[in-house]
Amino acid sequence: MSGGEEYEFVCPDCGESLAVNESMRDALIENGCVICGTPVSVDEFSVPEP
Repeated sequence: MSGGEEYEFVCPDCGESLAVNESMRDALIENGCVICGTPVSVDEFSVPEP
């Protein structure tokens, strides 16, 4: 695995959309949205269509 962008994150509060890899996804779940600080869960992530 290349560690590239594997997930699409959309914040449920501020609406910010980011393409993230697995380690960034884990950090967002642990720390909240990097823009507004809202707690996030795995439900805010999707795998983009190729």
